[in-house]
Amino acid sequence: MRETKKAILTLEDGTILEGKSFGYEKACSGEVVFNTAMSGYPESLTDPSYEGQILVTTFPLIGNYGVPPRTEQNGLATYLESECIHCEAIICQDYSWEYSHWLAEQSLSDWLKSEKIVGIYGIDTRALTKRLREKGSMLGRIFIEGGEEVGFYDPNKENLVAKVSCKEVITYGEGEKTVVLVDCGTKNNIIRCLVNRGVKVVRVPWDYDFNTLEYDGLFISNGPGDPDMADVTVEHLKVALNGDKPICGICMGNQLLAKAAGAKTYKLKYGHRSHNQPVRKVGTNQCFITSQNHGFAVDNDTLSGDWEPLFINMNDGTNEGIRHKTKPFFSAQFHPEACSGPLDTEFIFDDFIKML
Repeated sequence: MRETKKAILTLEDGTILEGKSFGYEKACSGEVVFNTAMSGYPESLTDPSYEGQILVTTFPLIGNYGVPPRTEQNGLATYLESECIHCEAIICQDYSWEYSHWLAEQSLSDWLKSEKIVGIYGIDTRALTKRLREKGSMLGRIFIEGGEEVGFYDPNKENLVAKVSCKEVITYGEGEKTVVLVDCGTKNNIIRCLVNRGVKVVRVPWDYDFNTLEYDGLFISNGPGDPDMADVTVEHLKVALNGDKPICGICMGNQLLAKAAGAKTYKLKYGHRSHNQPVRKVGTNQCFITSQNHGFAVDNDTLSGDWEPLFINMNDGTNEGIRHKTKPFFSAQFHPEACSGPLDTEFIFDDFIKML
């Protein structure tokens, strides 16, 4: 009989759920959000957009295919989306202590322990997700039996973009064209997708004045938290919008580009976090299944006359991208690099490269 310690999740509305620990044994707190993807926990855990959040997986089982090795290619983790786990904790209904995959190097439990991240199983994630859908994303805190307790922590009140962004300029790949990537919490696969298309990528911190650099195109990455916190990036983007060089934004990049154009953003009730979000390209009947991870959205009604929505979410009608009517500026709220899938919208990168 495997011995595990009791783990307690408490939500800010007073809800208490009891499970068992399979990760690092410590108290933690953050914003509790759910993801409906059926696979991809190594990629989700290392996605900087989950910084400060407690991730609930609605698919009942995780851990069954272990964790890939920490190898590098071209200066990036080969199979992960950043260099470390960004979630405060992960919660599932059932954890598989046994794993099987040709690429697996260790168990999810061992990985969580090595990075000091909490893991809980035995929680009724269906009931928990229904509560989050009804009341919206809530703050939560976890403590392990016999351990200390902590207070509630709201990550959205902190500048998470500054926390996860790179601290210095980093260059990847080679090519005749240069793309400046503003790192607001970029996923590695954004860099891979650009480098694989034959351009040199210059990755700069979120608050770096990229207008001082020579480049052929500007790319604004995904990232965590409230876009209002990244006001320095927005001011630099306003300057770039006066020019004509191609600009593309992904996720947080969509929101920051919209803010630079004068639009407003707002917090969604429980966000979009899954691999199965349907979006439609405005003005067409083309629909795509997309990977998403965000808690804020652009307010379509605040876009100026020079801009228009590019994609719309088919579930709730929210904005999924914008474009300028005359200049080569556009963005997507979803993740076209989609690691761990689907790959339906990777053409976004092709469209951007063609503009350079």
